[in-house]
Amino acid sequence: MELKRVVVTGMGAISPLGNDVKTTWENALKGESGAGPITHFDASLFKTQFACEVKNFDAAAHFDRKKLRQLDLYAQYAIVAARQAVEDAGLDKEGAVNKDRVGVIVAAGIGGLHTFEEEAGYYAMNEEKGPKYNPFFIPKMIADIASGHISMEYGFHGPNFGTVSACASSNNAIIDAFNLIRLGKAQAILAGGAEAAIFPAGVGGFNSMHALSTRNDDPKGASRPFSKSRDGFVMGEGSAVLVLEEMEHALARGAKIYAEVAGGGLSADAYHLTATHPEGLGAILAMNSALEDAGMKPEDIDYINVHGTSTPVGDISEIKAIKEVFGDHAYKLNISSTKSMTGHLLGATGALEAMFSVKAVQDNIVPPTINHAPDDLDPEIDYTLNFTFDRAQERPVRAALSNSFGFGGHNATVIVKKFEK
Repeated sequence: MELKRVVVTGMGAISPLGNDVKTTWENALKGESGAGPITHFDASLFKTQFACEVKNFDAAAHFDRKKLRQLDLYAQYAIVAARQAVEDAGLDKEGAVNKDRVGVIVAAGIGGLHTFEEEAGYYAMNEEKGPKYNPFFIPKMIADIASGHISMEYGFHGPNFGTVSACASSNNAIIDAFNLIRLGKAQAILAGGAEAAIFPAGVGGFNSMHALSTRNDDPKGASRPFSKSRDGFVMGEGSAVLVLEEMEHALARGAKIYAEVAGGGLSADAYHLTATHPEGLGAILAMNSALEDAGMKPEDIDYINVHGTSTPVGDISEIKAIKEVFGDHAYKLNISSTKSMTGHLLGATGALEAMFSVKAVQDNIVPPTINHAPDDLDPEIDYTLNFTFDRAQERPVRAALSNSFGFGGHNATVIVKKFEK
């Protein structure tokens, strides 16, 4: 069976850097930080009091009151990003697609945490009266529901589910969509992720694990991947959705094509509940698997959007893995962590970084890793690698590789490349 080729024909984003793809990408190239004091709740008693929140998102501008009762914030972000992607791809035009052959796979690592927190609190305050829950509690909370809402809004009857693999979730969604399309199970799939966990349970839970930066006096400088003084990740929120489409179908309807999805790789560290393997063994397997799937050599990759969360152990293990997979070519690559600007969007991070990778391929420019100082060097990191510190760098980007790793040892790598008919 000949596998079909898969291309990206639409994108949408709600992120800490902007509420659309254009603004998000422009601010990333400028090296803007999306971090600031938490506004979603009073964080004054928390160890971490800042995050990369979405700004100026007016839910009432997108949904009526009845619909809002059904939607956790993470699903709101997902639906709006999906609307942007659908419009960008032209899937909303009459007769553009067979809706029975269009699917939706939108991931979440956590899902409706805020809804769960609200309902659990209500029950705790009303124990004497017995349990009384909002009828929308379960369908607002569950991590697959964003996909369901999107499919119902557009009448897309194709494959429909959510993927959950912690911070690898939306890379998993993209890889699942890619495989379903190239096997002929769908003509197009909206693939991505959404997350909104900047609430007491989310921040407090990660604080208890010592996973978050506590640099409260310098929020914008807190996410500093590959710097010696890094002290944990900065939580982000938002959504990114990509339209993946079978190439011949996209060409036949005259769709614009941003890039081609070349391959995907999956693996497990099988090592630790939350820490990456210290030698990056799972990351090595995922990247090698993606290259093999794409039929590409390490020398074919020009840019790696690393997982790069700004944690003491994770940053080192990923660099070890890159050097193992790419050998001498690792020194000819551009590497950058866009989490230095967006923070870590948990289950949505892979989709946002896949979007950045597509834009890098399209525009031949690599977004930077910000917040690095020349005197803040970790002796365990090889700084002869090009981490694209401080400023975006123009260069030919034939293909880009994007890594996402999650608690539980989940690893997922996506490769996108320039489209050639």
